[in-house]
Amino acid sequence: MKHLFLLVTITFALSCCSKDDNDPKEPLPPATQTGAGTFACKVNGQNFIDTSGGYFNCYYQLIDGAYYFGIGGDDDFNPQNIYILTQKREISQNETLSFSEILDGNAYAGCGFSFSPTESYQSYTNSQYTGELTITKLDFTNKIVSGTFWFDIKHPTTGATVEIREGRFDTLFTQ
Repeated sequence: MKHLFLLVTITFALSCCSKDDNDPKEPLPPATQTGAGTFACKVNGQNFIDTSGGYFNCYYQLIDGAYYFGIGGDDDFNPQNIYILTQKREISQNETLSFSEILDGNAYAGCGFSFSPTESYQSYTNSQYTGELTITKLDFTNKIVSGTFWFDIKHPTTGATVEIREGRFDTLFTQ
């Protein structure tokens, strides 16, 4: 009887363990427009959910007469970082931008891969690996920016295409 009680207790304790942040069964957060502090997408079908707790850097700033937008999220697997940027390019609500090369006037996206403490790589969209960003909300009064995105990039070491899909963010931005 003691063994049965012990077995039931261990089984119950193990069933109460918390889920890992990247559990494939854990859904992506909903696409909201309230400044919820979310950044998430699917990377080759696996959930990438920002692990910083909504404290990632997001900005939309006027610098030397040109606008720059940037947002990124971090997770515990490769790629570790996913980011979306514009360079000398204004954004507006309900606008869809195509991701392309890192050039003035463009929007682009990228990922950061880390393979060891001394080996890390960045990969960006370009003319061959593209995607889209749709700004679904841009509220200057409350400083809320929300959007959806998707893009492809080239894996920096294998050369395989990395598919970023069902991307969404909803956060506050700095000016």
